[in-house]
Amino acid sequence: MATKQASKRLAREYKSIAENPPPYISAHPSDANILEWHYIITGPEDTPYHNGQYWGTLIFPTNYPFAPPAIRMHTPSGRFQPSTRLCLSISDFHPKSFNPAWEVSTILIGLLSFMTSEEMTTGSVSATSRERKIYAERSRWWNSTGGGSHAKNPAQKGNVKLGDGGAKFRSEWSELDKENWNWMTENNINTTTGELTRTSCGPALGAAGRGGQTQTVVDTVVQQRDAGEADEV
Repeated sequence: MATKQASKRLAREYKSIAENPPPYISAHPSDANILEWHYIITGPEDTPYHNGQYWGTLIFPTNYPFAPPAIRMHTPSGRFQPSTRLCLSISDFHPKSFNPAWEVSTILIGLLSFMTSEEMTTGSVSATSRERKIYAERSRWWNSTGGGSHAKNPAQKGNVKLGDGGAKFRSEWSELDKENWNWMTENNINTTTGELTRTSCGPALGAAGRGGQTQTVVDTVVQQRDAGEADEV
């Protein structure tokens, strides 16, 4: 249970971050526990994380601000191990280096800065830029479906790492969750796999590497001609 000082400090910081959120960052405490904060980092432009939706938690100690929070990012990113405590100078791995003047916004800005670097630490992973872009493209699907586990009736509700069908994300980010499901519907995303669902009414036109719809039609005609199936002009 949070001390009176910690509760007062975190309530003040929530008001501050709600009124003046840092770029690419949103955050709020859980209704059930002011020591449990949930954040969303939106991937900045000119990074492999662009437009990615990265959800994580800050778990503050009862004596905050005299000790730092445990920091986790649940959404797969290609930068951090999902739901794993991160060893940073602003996290609970280094309580002696934490400055009580630092606030939630300071911590999250520091996390974003580390995320967009290539520095390694406990809880970080290596990946190519292309792999990180793929994670970014699938991030909204992963958050709202629990990585597709919504279709598997997972036994361990609330276990973010193993997948909880998106229940925890939905309870903390209900409006974002609605937006994500609308996005999946509008973009024909298979909610079980996170992949694009293609229609079966004909060949996919404009496929990458084929020169677009016109080139696809030309290729089809050429194939028919070579097979002697094209009509004579």
